[in-house]
Amino acid sequence: MLIAIVTAEVRICKHLSVRRRRKFSLTRKPDGYIVISKNAYLHCLCFLSDWSEHMSENKAPFWQNGGFAIALAMVISALIFGWFYSSAKRGDEAITVTGSAKRRITSDLVVWGAGVSAQSPQLGDAYRQLADNIPRIKQYLLQKGIAEEQMTVSAISSQTLKRRDSEGNETGEITGYALSQQIEVRSSDVQKIAQVAREATELINQGILIESKSPQYYYTKIGDLKIEMLGEAAKDAKERAERIAQSTGNSIGSVRSAKMGVLQITAADSTEVSDYGMYDTSTIEKDMTAVVNVSFAVD
Repeated sequence: MLIAIVTAEVRICKHLSVRRRRKFSLTRKPDGYIVISKNAYLHCLCFLSDWSEHMSENKAPFWQNGGFAIALAMVISALIFGWFYSSAKRGDEAITVTGSAKRRITSDLVVWGAGVSAQSPQLGDAYRQLADNIPRIKQYLLQKGIAEEQMTVSAISSQTLKRRDSEGNETGEITGYALSQQIEVRSSDVQKIAQVAREATELINQGILIESKSPQYYYTKIGDLKIEMLGEAAKDAKERAERIAQSTGNSIGSVRSAKMGVLQITAADSTEVSDYGMYDTSTIEKDMTAVVNVSFAVD
């Protein structure tokens, strides 16, 4: 197939002007690559065709006939193809790096819950105890500076208590009733609620069965901050790619691809991460980390 192509191109050369066929130049770049002028491949074949015809007319030795010229053209074609293939492979080279950005954030929303329970052999007595305790808890929170609109009281849940036999199995005999209710506080005053959560067990001394849960701390401006941090992470990725390319004597080109990684919101100074991202709610102070994977072309 290559011989047929070369032969066809040699025939084309016969229709070109002598002046055009003699335009041929090679330039060596500093990096060692040879740059061939436009239409150099065709000009080379034209030169070989002229030389072959001249040798044939003068009955040159066998190694100077047209067949030798075609063979030489095949070698040159292979060299030129190799050069273009090498250039194409070089154009496909890319550097893929991971950039990151980290910020220390302070929670601006706290959600705290407490459970209240009452137990009695009679359902009515258990209900009255619970109905009496909820207002006392709300009054306690009001005294601590928590507004009533920040409190939410859930519906009552009940459980029937039954006697168990010696093997731990329930019998059909009812021994009493256990009722419970949850009260939740949502506030932007993080420090105040954190303190109330620690002190709420004081209600036990007043005969109220309360179970104070751990506060959950959140940051409500993650959406806005995330966009800003992704930009910082992309900038960090570019700087990393430039340093890598410079160390090998190259430079980076345009962005080939970019992918956002998962967002990690961890406790301050924590090294814990997750493939699916994290959102720690146990601490007021947190570290937010954004990651971007970027591929740059190599020039």
